[in-house]
Amino acid sequence: MTYFDKSIRELNQALVAGETSAVALVEEAFARIEATEPEIHAFISLAKDQALEAAKASDDKGYSTDRPLQGIPIGIKDNILTDGIATTAASRMLEDFVPFFDATVIEKLKAAGAIIVGKTNMDEFAMGASSETSYFGPTKNPWNHDYVPGGSSGGSAATVSAGQVFASLGSDTGGSIRQPASFTGIVGMKPTYGRVSRWGVISFASSLDQVGPMTRSVEDNAIMLETIAGHDDKDSTSAELDVPAFSQTYKQGIEGFKVAVPREFFGPGVDEETKTVVETAIKQLEEQGAQVDTVDLPNMAYNIPVYYVIASAEASSNLQRYDGIRYGYRAEDAESLEDLYIKSRSEGFGMEVKRRLMTGTFSIASENIDDYFMQAGKVRTLIKEGFKELFANYDLIVGPVAPSAAYKFGENEKDPVATYQADLLTVPVNLAGLPGLSMPAGFDQNGLPIGIQIIGNYFDEESIYRAAYSLEQVNDASQKHPE
Repeated sequence: MTYFDKSIRELNQALVAGETSAVALVEEAFARIEATEPEIHAFISLAKDQALEAAKASDDKGYSTDRPLQGIPIGIKDNILTDGIATTAASRMLEDFVPFFDATVIEKLKAAGAIIVGKTNMDEFAMGASSETSYFGPTKNPWNHDYVPGGSSGGSAATVSAGQVFASLGSDTGGSIRQPASFTGIVGMKPTYGRVSRWGVISFASSLDQVGPMTRSVEDNAIMLETIAGHDDKDSTSAELDVPAFSQTYKQGIEGFKVAVPREFFGPGVDEETKTVVETAIKQLEEQGAQVDTVDLPNMAYNIPVYYVIASAEASSNLQRYDGIRYGYRAEDAESLEDLYIKSRSEGFGMEVKRRLMTGTFSIASENIDDYFMQAGKVRTLIKEGFKELFANYDLIVGPVAPSAAYKFGENEKDPVATYQADLLTVPVNLAGLPGLSMPAGFDQNGLPIGIQIIGNYFDEESIYRAAYSLEQVNDASQKHPE
């Protein structure tokens, strides 16, 4: 059977009925990867032998309807540790690093029976928005290979969009799940900070990073999040809350939901095609029973500077460990300890990582920390308060994911600030720690996907899924896939 147009639930039913097997699904996934990977380059490394071994064990165990992920091939972003499979963070610094244990989210997926086929490409250390900064070369957008797939979870988005696997995991620090999901026409969820364990995830910015699922449909996404969510004693930021039955409640509708649409989400910089597509999708939500109001969301102008000060400062701290001594890339021709540090980091990190490390180190230097990092923290609090005031009266906030559809490779190569500004609509969610989802809403004149962003209150992913599923039923963008 061909499974690329099937949902995870449909595949589970086929496995239970004996109409297919995990081995057949994995073999078809690798056949699809072999056919498309030379152009897409969604993966850094593949684990075919391990995947087939796990698939055989899954078939021997047998299937049931209460384990929908068992036997399903998935991809994992290459900054999430996987026992026995190289984890590089798309950097020369970790080119040869093979972990000896799994991240908590991988433990949960394996316990659910999911089959890991490989590690997906990304921007180096998750620093980027186009997957162009990977040491192993860029991933291409399955809809048009001249365009970026977004980032930093570009490989995780592209592999799902291209039909290589059925689901993947990404990480979102400032939009790195939602923006590539928008650019490649899939569903991407950034959960509430603390909903999913970060233990075993290579840190970029610890107060912002969050792992989340990337899938073709809302139902598949709900199944994935339900599987990986939950408290973890190994992660001090993990919330001690029960995991709702996301995969059971997403069909309950949005009759009576109050939806806020911030004017600032449609301000300067958002192109007209994006506005038109998202506004049409918002009207469809209204037709499904939601009450939609236009509102003000203050402090939007500060999101980008606040985000890049905080994220770069935390990156500067987190990446200090890569010094050429303990593990990672080590320069061979160093003449002193200081020379070893300098050469190992200079040669091991790419330009974008070094740019952010320099920015972060500057902002937390003793003579600058009060003027930059501390001030950014205060404004971050104001941004959180702005969202809290809105959620006192509304169930959801909606708007575009990005100012436009995907752009061409090299378009912002000489102007990194232009790339940073494109995160305007996604970084507020990370700064506030809120959950947010991107799903397809339509297409631009070039046939490239445009996504709508649905933001929920803290730990209210259920309402997001209900709205997303309601929209999915009346908006056919999710039904279209790249050739």
